[in-house]
Amino acid sequence: MGKVTGFLEFQRLQEAAEAPANRLKHYKEFVLHLTDDQARQQGARCMDCGIPFCNTACPVNNIIPDWNDLVYRQDWSRALDVLHSTNNFPEFTGRVCPAPCEAACTLNINDAPVGIKSIEHAIIDKGWQEGWVRPQVPRSKTGKSVAVVGSGPSGLACAQQLARAGHAVTVFEKSDRIGGLLRYGIPDFKMEKSHIDRRVSQMELEGVAFRTSTFVGSAEDAATFGQGLSTVTPAQLETEFDAVVIAGGSESPRDLSIPGRELQGVHFAMDFLRQQNKVVAGDKLPGQTSAAGKKVVVIGGGDTGSDCVGTSNRQGAKSVVQFELMPQPPEVENRELTWPYWPARLRTSSSHEEGCERGWGVTTKSFKGKNGKLTALECARVEWVRDEATGQMKMQEVEGSVFDVPADLVFFAMGFVSPVQKVLDAFGVERDGRGNARANTDDYRTNRDKVFAAGDMRRGQSLVVWAIREGRQCAASVDAWLMGSTTLPR
Repeated sequence: MGKVTGFLEFQRLQEAAEAPANRLKHYKEFVLHLTDDQARQQGARCMDCGIPFCNTACPVNNIIPDWNDLVYRQDWSRALDVLHSTNNFPEFTGRVCPAPCEAACTLNINDAPVGIKSIEHAIIDKGWQEGWVRPQVPRSKTGKSVAVVGSGPSGLACAQQLARAGHAVTVFEKSDRIGGLLRYGIPDFKMEKSHIDRRVSQMELEGVAFRTSTFVGSAEDAATFGQGLSTVTPAQLETEFDAVVIAGGSESPRDLSIPGRELQGVHFAMDFLRQQNKVVAGDKLPGQTSAAGKKVVVIGGGDTGSDCVGTSNRQGAKSVVQFELMPQPPEVENRELTWPYWPARLRTSSSHEEGCERGWGVTTKSFKGKNGKLTALECARVEWVRDEATGQMKMQEVEGSVFDVPADLVFFAMGFVSPVQKVLDAFGVERDGRGNARANTDDYRTNRDKVFAAGDMRRGQSLVVWAIREGRQCAASVDAWLMGSTTLPR
């Protein structure tokens, strides 16, 4: 694949990005895709490794060596076909996927891995630019109808696959715009929402219908998610459609029940990010939570926490601190022990580069305030030690390590515990021990006849690429259940 000696001749090339001082002035994407020549050179680095571990490390099993070779040969149209054969939305994954494929790259054993994500980014952007991404309208209709609940990456992938198989598909979304957590969970500076809009337009031409501001459940439950939502009951869906797929996101955030939790200034990260995304989209939010001129503390060291850092800096925060409960990982992983698996190592995001103080091994003991408003966090250092009885690692506070951190705003970015339970309650779907819909990956069927589950709704909080995989596989299962067999790929 690629050039036989390419991995010896060429170095890994990072995508160009706007300087931090400049990009903090706006919410637009600031990473540029590779030029044709740069992508060709990077594709040349893909070695004839014999066993491409990148394929299996990628949840959608992208055929990476093939499109790397096609880009090296500048056969962009065929590269796009290969890319689309396993991934409905490479413009999403090419921007926000953490690229487990690169960690598994054979070249990563002793060198920098092939820039797989940057090549994917270049392929799909060129495909849209050249007009190669077109609606795939089915030649005939099956007469079957499917309701998809949730319009995140899993729901969209499932809906698109089913529509291309000839089914009449309707997507139900409780938010006012399509996209789920892609729309309101990921900042525009990481992925502009025009990428979602043009996919929605494509899917509408393929026959998918979208119903926004529609909650699936009771009117009483809908009221907890906002005003003006229309409702449809699971019973109605099961009556009106031949199959129902529940594919909502894992939206129940992990809370921190400690003294001072009720103080003004303590927020969930997703509420903060959602508000800013709505403002960027043109909505007016008089009561928007703003970090302008404030001391911000983000609790949680993952991607959501990083997004809060970038958003706070763009709003003009006075200072931003991010705490992580786990110890600081090594800057370079031990590849002999970790390859081809996802390694634990220090990751510095573009948001961190824009300005952030980071702390590891820190727990928050309480929030302090004055007149009902947050003023500081009481924190302590922790260490992880092995329990002699169980052999498991457990956290313990370091004696004498308590300290205060001044703060006007705190954002909880500690992950999500489960999908919205009220939706699962309404459907009467059995749940696993983590509160997710119980369904296997053989057929994605729940205990309810006609009801399937996929994505975060079934597997819990996960990556966009896993959501797309499950949406595609679920679509194949639904098609086979409706028609007796399927030609949709899994």
